[in-house]
Amino acid sequence: MREVNLSGLDLNLLPALEALLRLRNVTRAAAEVGMSQPAMSRALARLRAQFGDPLLARGTRGLVVTPRAEALAALIAPAAAALKEVFRPPTFAPDTVRRTVRFAASDTQTVLVAPILMAQLAKAAPGVDVQMEPYGPDLSAKLETGALDFAFAVSNTPLPPGAASMPLGRETLVLVMRKGHPLADRPATMADYVTYPHVTVALLGDGRSEIDAMLAGQGLARRIALVTPHFTAALATVAATDCLTTITRSFASRFAGMFELVLREPPFPAAPIEPVLVWAQVRSGDPFLAWMREQVREAMQATL
Repeated sequence: MREVNLSGLDLNLLPALEALLRLRNVTRAAAEVGMSQPAMSRALARLRAQFGDPLLARGTRGLVVTPRAEALAALIAPAAAALKEVFRPPTFAPDTVRRTVRFAASDTQTVLVAPILMAQLAKAAPGVDVQMEPYGPDLSAKLETGALDFAFAVSNTPLPPGAASMPLGRETLVLVMRKGHPLADRPATMADYVTYPHVTVALLGDGRSEIDAMLAGQGLARRIALVTPHFTAALATVAATDCLTTITRSFASRFAGMFELVLREPPFPAAPIEPVLVWAQVRSGDPFLAWMREQVREAMQATL
């Protein structure tokens, strides 16, 4: 049997064929598919040439179908329905989804965002599970392959090729120290800032940041006594020493009472931190993941 070359077929004729075989009337078929009667007559002529068969012939009570048309009628309805499904925009109902969503996240998001997000999902999508894992050097590859769905980052982080991002809000930085620290009762100066040792957080890298670049531009440098991948560890260390740390106000405020911390304005103009959610562009069309992005945005906004 000779294979049919689909590229040589005019699929625009499919609705006309389905209507003609079902209604057996050129005028009514034309009206149903939104064509003029002459256009439908031309479509019928093309269909007859395509199939090498009259398809519809004059009878005593109007048009009647040929045996070939009867065989086609049994095939055409399911074929038309299947073709519509191919082009139907994907939809989903959150409460019916059974899926695990994976994030690369720090303890900032795990502590602040995850509880709110999970409460939202418990109501709207109870079958959705969330997995948060640490950052790693293979982050870009995991996003690309779908091993990770999302990663939290900040707006000045270079995006890997093929990645997209969505802003989640705006944060401010604060200088954090223990209660009773020599700087706790007065505004810190730049000289104070570089006098005391610091704790920094590094998810990837050596813990140096734009703050260190700014200090270097003024001929200053701070001693980084501890680099940790955990913001909670930074606060716990500051609470037990004379070290300072400079982190987001929302996270520091969450633990200020627990660790007996003092929050002060940094002695330099600090640009706002703009958290973003990152994902692979190739998955932007997934309606569920698009819905999840909005859930994350709502949860993040509630923490600011």
